[in-house]
Amino acid sequence: MTNFKRKAVDEFALIRRYFARPGNAPGVTTGIGDDGAVLQPEPGRELVVVIDTLVAGVHFPAGIDPFDIAYRAVAVNLSDIAAMGGRPRWMTLALTLPAAVENWLERFAEGLHAAAGEHAVSLVGGDTTYGKTLVISVQITGDVPSGKALLRSGAKVGDDIYVTGSVGDAAAGLELVSSGTPDNFLSARFLRPNARVAYGQSLLGVATAAIDLSDGLFADLAKLLEASGVGGVIELEQLPISRALRGRFDHDACRQFALAGGDDYELCFTSAMPPPQADGLAVTRIGEVTNSGQLVCRLEGELVPFSDSGYRHFQ
Repeated sequence: MTNFKRKAVDEFALIRRYFARPGNAPGVTTGIGDDGAVLQPEPGRELVVVIDTLVAGVHFPAGIDPFDIAYRAVAVNLSDIAAMGGRPRWMTLALTLPAAVENWLERFAEGLHAAAGEHAVSLVGGDTTYGKTLVISVQITGDVPSGKALLRSGAKVGDDIYVTGSVGDAAAGLELVSSGTPDNFLSARFLRPNARVAYGQSLLGVATAAIDLSDGLFADLAKLLEASGVGGVIELEQLPISRALRGRFDHDACRQFALAGGDDYELCFTSAMPPPQADGLAVTRIGEVTNSGQLVCRLEGELVPFSDSGYRHFQ
């Protein structure tokens, strides 16, 4: 934040200037400015509540555009809503700042409202405080038709395994940003992930289980299979690897990024029927659910040893 202009401002003025918006959105009885938000769910729908925290130096490197920091903080939560087939509606923000820096806050607020606005999500409350480290916590509340939410626990033996988009791009993009050699496509995949909200809703009644890819394809799919009490196989030749990734890294690195790279925020799901198609979004079958109780990788019929438990904060 050292490249931005400091400004003396208290937390209430900060909220009014950068985060409050006039009027209330649908379903918001009381929004920013009171002790809590008062929200009105629609009849016949259940609430889905998700939260993620991003810490400077842990979830993103120093020097990132504050627009991208805010956009990403919203998008990773939108992705969780998408994985459950939900419709995102309302958002709260808890922001810990080392300093109230005017230019930084303006840019951050732009990114926050840009990401939220793409899916008609309203900021309805939150908190700001001083701290030595920049910390952003975003909570999003969405809704889904009653009894229809997609869970991790519904996969059945014989289901096909699918993934949206391409995998491995974001981890490669982060590596390139951190090394000072960014790639427009790959770096954007880390900085501004595209939450598959509309596609997640189209999977209601089609997918048997779903998860979003935050810790890497192999680790996240393993979580889904464990929750369902089944196993699975990934066909390595079917992995959707982007042209941009292949153009910057060799074959082995591409496969490692695709299997173990986090932060793609694509959807991985299982289904017994062909999934819906979406304009401009690839949906690729990458394997099958089995009764083995474990996840394995296979290449042209031969098993390939691979193991990855995903990112662990305290290990």
